[in-house]
Amino acid sequence: MHLMLNEKATPFNLEHTLDCGQVFRWEKKNDCRYGIVGETIIKLKQEGEKPIFEISQKNGDIDFIRNYFRLDDDLPLVITRISRDAIVQRAVEELYGLRIIRQDPWECFISYICATFSNISRVRGMVWNLSRRFGRKIAYDGLTFYTFPSKKSLAEATAGELLDCKLGFRARYVREAAKMIEDCDFDFEALKKLSYGEAKKQLLCFPGVGHKVADCILLFSLEKLEAFPIDVWVKRIVSNYYYGNFPEFELIRDKELTPRLYNRISAFGREYFGEYAGYAQEYLFHYYRFHSQSLKCMTVHKSVIG
Repeated sequence: MHLMLNEKATPFNLEHTLDCGQVFRWEKKNDCRYGIVGETIIKLKQEGEKPIFEISQKNGDIDFIRNYFRLDDDLPLVITRISRDAIVQRAVEELYGLRIIRQDPWECFISYICATFSNISRVRGMVWNLSRRFGRKIAYDGLTFYTFPSKKSLAEATAGELLDCKLGFRARYVREAAKMIEDCDFDFEALKKLSYGEAKKQLLCFPGVGHKVADCILLFSLEKLEAFPIDVWVKRIVSNYYYGNFPEFELIRDKELTPRLYNRISAFGREYFGEYAGYAQEYLFHYYRFHSQSLKCMTVHKSVIG
């Protein structure tokens, strides 16, 4: 099965999209990418710069792929809206075609609790261990995959079992959050109908869910594209290049990322970049990690709002 897109109308770059740190269960084998979404196995291949994909899947179709990779987003419009200065324009130019993935809310919820005080490689390991221990095995194309654990399986898991998955202190949060989700039959889909602020307020009630985790869940799985998650990288970007917008926070780059400062920086991102602030965050985050030295000479000195 092949999916062919109009490069100008629907730009898409597989490498940038899968390697920017938003998802944790894709792997590269030779020149193909393999992933499991629900019980669907996806095999993708991008040929050159053209968005042509070789797709092999189970229990899925083209619409499933379009939905998962948010090919319904008008990316040219998104890029136009967020390209407000030289910093983000440079990121967009190099990473053009990067798309926010529409993840399963439950998997995204647990994955980002695991991401607390961790790096991408370690999160991949934790999510893989959880899936192998509590998921269902599926063989495909000579490879082995595991479905993501159900709410019930993680709610009933022992502390020892979760610690064996290398979760560390996150094991308690995963278990307690899963129990709360299972006990009250929490409806993630209902959050999509709420405002960004109301949905975030509900997520913050769960163990292990702070402001950054909540914003990641909202952005990557609950249709809140205005969410602007802040981690050490994004704080560094804002403090280095947009500090003129924070006169009330002298030496912002040296301040600890307290909840108050987090909310202030996140609010700046939403106000400055608008309804697609999450896209701006992801382009900046992915670009800055690899080009921080070349960006040192570029600074938005003055306030860029108003």
